[in-house]
Amino acid sequence: MAKLEAGAKAPEFRLPTDDGGEIRLADLRGKKVVLYFYPKDDTSGCTMEAKDFTRLAPDFRSRGIAVIGVSPDSAQSHRKFKDKYALDLVLAADDAKKVVQDYGVWAEKSMYGRNYMGVERTTFLIDADGRIERVWPKVKVAGHAEEVLAAASAA
Repeated sequence: MAKLEAGAKAPEFRLPTDDGGEIRLADLRGKKVVLYFYPKDDTSGCTMEAKDFTRLAPDFRSRGIAVIGVSPDSAQSHRKFKDKYALDLVLAADDAKKVVQDYGVWAEKSMYGRNYMGVERTTFLIDADGRIERVWPKVKVAGHAEEVLAAASAA
């Protein structure tokens, strides 16, 4: 799957969420959306990223920007992760791995000399019309949430 770039139409999705509901991109039309893909609940980098987005949640909300975290973990795993760290954001479960593939973030990775398929930490800023405004590939967590907030607020 080719990487999505700024200007492309964001692929539609419908995913179960940590609260037992579901979220659809179409339901968010009219507001900006930060869609961040992360590899796994309750791992160090993913926890830091979720805590950073939570810390800035009031700033995103006051600007009318939705923040959604997506990983292949189950909705139940997301709920435990969210409760453990008092996360203030929506976590969507892509256990079928369709959305990570649609967005081009399901990639071959390597750790300790072993290759495997997994989520490449990537963030998409989607505009009110459902178009990708900006992409952050291979995200480094430190300072990332602040950078996303600044970009989402500026545009």
